[in-house]
Amino acid sequence: MSCEVCLLADTISFLSGGGHQWVFLNWAIGLRANGVRVHWLEPVPAEWNSDQLAERLAVLRTRLQPYGLDESVALVGWTPGMHDVAPPPGCLSFDEVASAADLLLNTLYHLPATALGRFRRTALIDIDPGLTQHWLSTGQISVAPHSLYFTTGENVGSNARIPDCGLPWIYTPPCVALDAWPITPTPADAPFTTVSGWYADEWVATTDGYFCNDKRQGFLPFLALPRLTRQPLELALNIGEGPEADAERHELEARGWRVRNSYEVASTPADYQRYIQASRGEFSAVKPSCVRLLNAWISDRTLCYLASGKPAVVENTGPSRFLPTAAGLFRFRTLGEAAKMLEAAAADYEHQSRLARALAEEHFDAAIVTRRVLERALP
Repeated sequence: MSCEVCLLADTISFLSGGGHQWVFLNWAIGLRANGVRVHWLEPVPAEWNSDQLAERLAVLRTRLQPYGLDESVALVGWTPGMHDVAPPPGCLSFDEVASAADLLLNTLYHLPATALGRFRRTALIDIDPGLTQHWLSTGQISVAPHSLYFTTGENVGSNARIPDCGLPWIYTPPCVALDAWPITPTPADAPFTTVSGWYADEWVATTDGYFCNDKRQGFLPFLALPRLTRQPLELALNIGEGPEADAERHELEARGWRVRNSYEVASTPADYQRYIQASRGEFSAVKPSCVRLLNAWISDRTLCYLASGKPAVVENTGPSRFLPTAAGLFRFRTLGEAAKMLEAAAADYEHQSRLARALAEEHFDAAIVTRRVLERALP
């Protein structure tokens, strides 16, 4: 498909998150597999001066260079009416890419209508399913009109817990670039791992009050797991620094978890990939909102494990039409189920490894996922 697509990413503000960068890399690589020319569009805050912007842009282009995207970067300002950021050398202008693009794929929610209006077609890609609709329905965010609305939550629009907000949501699975994530050998002593934030000042309002929606809260019911399984478990976390962070780290280690600093082992896309592919598989809980809302979401991080032939043991996020419970992907609800599933994945590891890759190939191949999005978005 010969066309030009702007992919609105948001990585220049968080250059220490290799996994965050892979969210957008997988989409970009999938688009290019369909013959699409990809423009990597980054939003920048008005308060950055030219030196800050140039420094961050240089780092970003270094991150993108191995994937052939370093010459495709364009910038857009967040402030309404001030979208055209003077591009540093080697950077495309917003006006240039907006005029040329057949489609904007928007993975954020706050781009002003005046900026969206510069594109012929726009498609929102909802990567926070359930939460996005909750925020919209309670007026916590507003989203300017788009041509189409995609969501990575399988149950959005069919689940009474998630309002559709009067929008015609189209389900699309998240995706992983299979050629970029080949099956890799597993070291004999490799642990089950995950990469995650930990603390976050994220609170969700409900009719009964508020609940904390960070990964720490999601993991609390499962902290005793290392004592219930023979499988080594390692968390690569952004816990932070200082006495509170040290105490949290020591508490996790006392319970049997290995703890790594995610900024040390997974801050670049290459480091993140090496860390995942040196793992036995993934073990992870999810944010509480996924369980409360039953959005049937699966993490793009989990897809990177699956594509690499690493079985994933992750918390169940609700009924799905195609996600298995114990075949390459294991979905647990309780502490006891988590322990049993880890042992099952390890006991039949080679078979589960093949099933993991097969699941990624059947449902999450970035070339197929992006082609289907383009077919819907470009009449």
